[in-house]
Amino acid sequence: MADVAKAAIAASARIDALPVILDVICRTTGMGFVAVARVTDDRWIACDLLDRINFGLKPGGELKIETTICSEIRRDAEPVVTDHVDLDPRHGQHHTPRLYGFQSYISMPIVRADGSMFGALCAIDPQPRRLSASATVAMFKAFSDLIASHLDAQDDSDARDKELTDQRHNAELREQFIAVLGHDLLNPLAAIDGGIKLLAKRPLDDKAVVIIKLMQESATRMSGLIDSVLDFARGRLGNGIALERASSASLVPLLELVVAELRTAWPDRAIETDFTIYQPVSCDPERVAQLFSNLLANAITHGAADAAIRTKAWTHGGFFELSVANSGEPIPLAAMEHLFQPFYRNSLRPTQQGLGLGLYIASMIAPAHGGKIDVTSIPAETRFTFRMPII
Repeated sequence: MADVAKAAIAASARIDALPVILDVICRTTGMGFVAVARVTDDRWIACDLLDRINFGLKPGGELKIETTICSEIRRDAEPVVTDHVDLDPRHGQHHTPRLYGFQSYISMPIVRADGSMFGALCAIDPQPRRLSASATVAMFKAFSDLIASHLDAQDDSDARDKELTDQRHNAELREQFIAVLGHDLLNPLAAIDGGIKLLAKRPLDDKAVVIIKLMQESATRMSGLIDSVLDFARGRLGNGIALERASSASLVPLLELVVAELRTAWPDRAIETDFTIYQPVSCDPERVAQLFSNLLANAITHGAADAAIRTKAWTHGGFFELSVANSGEPIPLAAMEHLFQPFYRNSLRPTQQGLGLGLYIASMIAPAHGGKIDVTSIPAETRFTFRMPII
């Protein structure tokens, strides 16, 4: 039962305007005690109050429900207003005024949007007060409605927060599943790859050679997909992409190897290179090559098939820069906002493959190096540029 009181007090504490409301009521009506109470079938709990007559109640304090008029308000869902108890035929002999020693009293039900009653906005004073005036009753009604609307807004906000928390939890579980799945696929894939290599060493007819080659290509592609999934999981669940930095002047051969691999996979696509790296670059060479491979594969996939893809890497002014440019339709503005989101693939061709993780992984590798990737896309070209300090 203590939870009911704690929840009621916490809810009222979140209404920033409540102290002002209580003060306004005291000032405009002359009432010495005003409170917001949580009223249930068997409890009356003071959530917040302003006591200028030393009534003696504090927030969280309770009155026996049977000693209050609020029990009648909860039953009838109607306000009770008494200007002068001694002259009131209804409440003149009521036990509550005699018990607590007040002459004027007003209680307005606080009714939630769903029709349930939270409690009451009430005030008492040992002196008679003019409370039944329409303006005073209207003020109490407006304030009780305002309090109810704040409580409803809190519930809506809490529900949204819970939904968001649940979504984040579910997303984390999915990402953990992806990480476990990707890791557990490595061993059976390694066994398949080993078996293919053993078969390739045996005498094979021409048809078997073709089949083995296809199987090797499939295994290589599966390995690449698993690597992407694991990088995705590390980026989402850990502290980003892990680096093994080395002060390396051998980036050019590594970048040329990436180009050679993609030329082999896409023999009909022209790829131009301009690599002028004259200073050592403190980086993880394999990760830089991975970033370059993802940018280049993206350009091949989305660029114009009849135009060369232009790649450039250079060092200058304490920075290393790497760019990949392709011709073709510019990236739509709406798509630009989502380019680096995981699993996002824009304007897919029916034959396009992949998980849509390439640009996302590239965008994780860049900040891990203290750099960033900029994108410009105009009718003349689309260019991705990675820039990082060389030290």
